[in-house]
Amino acid sequence: MRAVEFQEYGAPEVLTLVEAETPEPGPGQVTIDAAYVGVNFADLKARAEGYRVRALPFRPGLEVSGRIRAVGEGVEDLRPGQEVAALVDSGAYAEVVVADAVTVFPLPEGVDLHTAATLPTVLPTAHALIHEVGRLRSGESVLVHGAAGGIGTVAGQLARAAGAGAVYGVISSATKAEHALNYGYDEVFTADSFPEEVRRATDGRGVDLVLDPVGGESLHRGLDTLAVFGRLVSFGNASGAEPWHVGQAGLYAQGRSVGGFSILALAQTAPQALRALAERAFRKVTDGTVILPVTAEFALSEAADAHRLMGGRTSTGKLLLRVTG
Repeated sequence: MRAVEFQEYGAPEVLTLVEAETPEPGPGQVTIDAAYVGVNFADLKARAEGYRVRALPFRPGLEVSGRIRAVGEGVEDLRPGQEVAALVDSGAYAEVVVADAVTVFPLPEGVDLHTAATLPTVLPTAHALIHEVGRLRSGESVLVHGAAGGIGTVAGQLARAAGAGAVYGVISSATKAEHALNYGYDEVFTADSFPEEVRRATDGRGVDLVLDPVGGESLHRGLDTLAVFGRLVSFGNASGAEPWHVGQAGLYAQGRSVGGFSILALAQTAPQALRALAERAFRKVTDGTVILPVTAEFALSEAADAHRLMGGRTSTGKLLLRVTG
């Protein structure tokens, strides 16, 4: 089978198309004939910095859609030929992907394989940020960093559907504003000026919920934009900054709180909770609450081009690799 791997860290050019042995499922696993693979920022961090890489060579990729090829011992309720989407720890950049059965999801009715590849990371993450961790209530305001990206696009729609009083976004460049405004946002601000813009838009009150995948200084500035009793949820460290800490002085005075979420960590520590979260989240697609726009698609052999586009910070929505058909 064909797969994309890298043997050293570096620019997108280190991604190489290779011929590899077709895997077989172990106990509790399935193999999937991949149709589409989602491209995520974590893939870029793995390639460039070794993020979550245990050994080289390494095959990136966290989410895949396709048809089950074979099932391993002890797997129930999944069968060969069944169309599914799956969240995996790594290895999705391949024609055949191994996945733990607990994070393999039969496709909801009316969802095709193309759309399905956008589901495993983006939709449960956005749902958890708005509902389970962020606990957004009707009438509250929310500020979402990365508003034009995959998770940001969905988070804006979910916040609007939850009855948010105002939905604000932060984007890396003004060219992304139109995209974000089409998916639930009232206003969008650029990263260099968002604290001042939030204060202007809220008459100095601040927002009730901030969702931040950037980390570092962005978290510190985001905390200052919170209203009394506001919540900040960290769900990534795209900046690569050292861990940032908040103490009593930053929280006590106005009753603020800080939370965190990682879908990969949840998959490792509480896979059944992830499964329940995913089922709730996927219903938001089947009932028409959210649309997941695929804005660019590349062949598996063009994975480096997908990384260049995402790494250039000009992409919006979701990027996919086309593996078959």
